[in-house]
Order: sequence, then C-alpha cells, then structure tokens
Amino acid sequence: MARLRIGSRGSQLALWQAHHISALLRERGHEVELEIIKTTGDKITDVALAKVGTKGMFTKEIEEALAEGRVDLAVHSLKDLPTELSAGFEIAAITTRENPRDVFCSLHYANIEDLPRAARVGTSSLRRQAQLKAVRPDLDIHPLRGNVDTRLRKLEAGEYDAIILAAAGLNRLGKTQLVRQVIPAQVMCPAAGQGALGIEIRAGDAVTREHLSFLDDAAARATTTCERALLNQLGGGCQVPIGAFAEIRDGHLHLEAIVADPDGSRILRESRDGHDPIQLGKAVGDSLLQRGGDAILEAVYGQGIAVPQQP
Repeated sequence: MARLRIGSRGSQLALWQAHHISALLRERGHEVELEIIKTTGDKITDVALAKVGTKGMFTKEIEEALAEGRVDLAVHSLKDLPTELSAGFEIAAITTRENPRDVFCSLHYANIEDLPRAARVGTSSLRRQAQLKAVRPDLDIHPLRGNVDTRLRKLEAGEYDAIILAAAGLNRLGKTQLVRQVIPAQVMCPAAGQGALGIEIRAGDAVTREHLSFLDDAAARATTTCERALLNQLGGGCQVPIGAFAEIRDGHLHLEAIVADPDGSRILRESRDGHDPIQLGKAVGDSLLQRGGDAILEAVYGQGIAVPQQP
C-alpha cells in the first residue's frame, strides 16, 4: 500500500484530527507519516481573528508544503479552508460530520438566558458575538484566543462567566465537562463547514484521491458544499458575521443562513429548500444580499475589521 505524508497544524485539536485520519488510513494498510506545520494563524495569538484578515491564515503554509511535495495530503477543519481553493489544490474528501452547532460553556450558569446582566462572555468570532448580542444586548463580549485547553482554563480561572465554542472540537477531545447548553441553530447559526474535516490534496493527484475516497461522506459533502456556496456568494471568509447551516431533510437539502451586524442590532435570516447544493447556497446568498446583507457586510469592512478576501 501507499506511504502517505499528512500535513497538519500543531494544536491539540488539529493533531487529534490528523491522528484520526492517520488511524483510518493505517486500517487500510497504508504507511502514514505526520508533519506538523505552523501557520500564520498559529503565530498570531494576541489579536482577535476578525482583525487579522489574512486569507487562508490557517492553511497557507500547509498548502505550500503540499505544493512542494513535502506532504501528500492536509487535514483541515473545513471552516478554516477558503471557499475557493488556491489553484493547484482540491478537496479529496469531506469526512462524516460532527455536531456543527456551538455550545455554551460555564462554571455557574446553565444557559445564555441565565447569565446575569453585563456578564463577561468570551469569543473572538463576530458571528457568535452578533448572535449573542441579538438575544442578550447587555452582555459584555470579550476576545478569546488560544487552543481549546487555554480557553477552558481561562473560563475555569474566572476570567469569563461563559465562553462559546464549537461542539465538534470539544466532542472530539472529550472535553465536554463544562458544556451547559448546545445552542440551537435558530439561536446561533453555525459557521459554514463547522464540524467537518476537509482533506486537501494537490489537484489532479488521482492516486492519492483514490486512497482517500473511502473517507468522503456524501451527506457531509452535500451540506457543507451548500454552506460554502452561500459563503462564497456573500464574499465572506470564516471571520465574517455570516452563519450557514444545511441539513438533509426528507431527501432534500434545507439551508438556514444569517448575515448580522456585529453589534446584533440587525440579523437577516433566510431559509430555503433545494436539491442542488451550489444552486441553493447561491440563491440564499443572493436573497440575503438583496435584503440588505450587502450593506451590513460593507459596513463591517468599513469599520476596519479585516476580512479574508476570496480570490
């Protein structure tokens, strides 16, 4: 069988993901090596992500290793991958999806509603901030960076009354002790692609693509393709106040999406059914833009909040 070299970020969660894929490949008889690669996003830890604005900030250096032939595949959190890949790369597989929702973590409070007035909540996501402010405009939102352990440690140390994280990462790492509420998508629409892993290879590498084909999950491919088509239509990267959540219901796709003002004063919601993932994502994106999403996003850019631009 093949010798496959995997490129991955070095965070605890990224390594879990890479080792997970490694184990599945080894079960198929492949020899697997892992190369840890530090990305721009890993090097910038003291600034909110939305203010950094580097396109592909968690993927660029890994793609360089792919292009140079130092690794054969890269394991990414799909939400970190730009919606249009750089020339020369393709997504060979999208794995079975973990729970894509966000979760509320706290030592003392059971849910968002139970938080006292002006409670301090940690998140560096404009998407989460906007949706929190929509239901609780009194909350004091503060930036929260670092890996999962760092974020949980800050919560336990009393720096925050609550923090918002992705369910998928906590489930994968088995660190769900402080999860108090899985937030419904109708309250906090997730990020496009959240909960799924994207396996990236060099474009046209048919041999590696074939080795990875068993990892590709049809439902995850359809739902995340729909969500990423919406994000692409809106011209947004992963740090824009845009949410997208697609599900397969009764044999067809259902997409819910939001565009929000960062202060939560205005949230545009759209939901629609369809069969073609890309057409559905584009249609919902167009509708949101026509209903005022374009003005919201232009205001976000104008506030000096740098956004990863699509090519």
